[in-house]
Amino acid sequence: MFDFHRGRRLRRTPAMRDLVRETALSRNDLIMPYFVAETGPADMVKPIGAMPGQNQLGMKALVERVAKAVDKGLQSVILFGIPNVKDPVGSQGYAEDGVVQRAVRELKAKFPKLVVVTDVCLCEYTSHGHCGVLDGEGRVLNDPTLELLARTALSHAQAGADIVAPSDMMDGRVAAIRAVLDGNGYEEIPVMSYAVKYASAFYGPFREAAESAPKSGDRKSYQMDPANWREALREAAADVAEGADFLMVKPAGPYLDIIRLVRDNFDLPLAAYQVSGEYSMIKAAAQLGWIDEKAVMLESLLSIKRAGADLILTYFTEDMLDRL
Repeated sequence: MFDFHRGRRLRRTPAMRDLVRETALSRNDLIMPYFVAETGPADMVKPIGAMPGQNQLGMKALVERVAKAVDKGLQSVILFGIPNVKDPVGSQGYAEDGVVQRAVRELKAKFPKLVVVTDVCLCEYTSHGHCGVLDGEGRVLNDPTLELLARTALSHAQAGADIVAPSDMMDGRVAAIRAVLDGNGYEEIPVMSYAVKYASAFYGPFREAAESAPKSGDRKSYQMDPANWREALREAAADVAEGADFLMVKPAGPYLDIIRLVRDNFDLPLAAYQVSGEYSMIKAAAQLGWIDEKAVMLESLLSIKRAGADLILTYFTEDMLDRL
């Protein structure tokens, strides 16, 4: 009798499935994004309408929220700031007493073992909402923006950030940041580059959360075309050459092929960002009773890890801590 393949032998019981499972998630894999705002009282918890379960947090509320997550095993966070005042050059992004700089000091003082990553960009701080400075015709200027990004990264390092993460997609920003950090005695601070960041429609809810939507135009001249994959290799290679310590692909779920492509071609630690639109779609479908939220959450994260990501930035991190 023909002895055909019996794959079900290894799926017969939960214990057997656990024994042969190829991909696993741990607390060390997950980075929780937080939005810290100085636009309200220190204990402010302002729900983000497009992101159920997520909030803009005042400084005191941020510390309290992080404390609860640390008690459950939270290892890493990434911070986004919403300032009181915005201007054309995003000066609050690199201010010594800026909202992110103060948040870093607070968190590192209270949770010294927590890995604090900071988003390095200008879009949350500019009055026009773009990731760089503009000329008189509204075009984003690459090279003048580099100095401001480097100043922002340096101010985060001086505040105590463990990792700086430029998300702007300006050409040459990793080299500019690396030079300024090294020149000021911060040679040991790593750069986690948003190396492969697409001009994605999945960012919509984030722009409400961070109050960072462009007032005019879009970001397609500096973020990547979703149709391109070879370009991803060029962008990642450029950032490696400039001194990046981590690479990142953003978004994650719609770009699993790109995660695998980058993983197969570069040996740096690889992060992937499960962005706000991915999170919000799962939440919305769950609220309508169409899917099992916890099961889909876990499956979506496993797919990102299976594709090759070492680290996942996800708004589900706090929920996952209860499962892990």
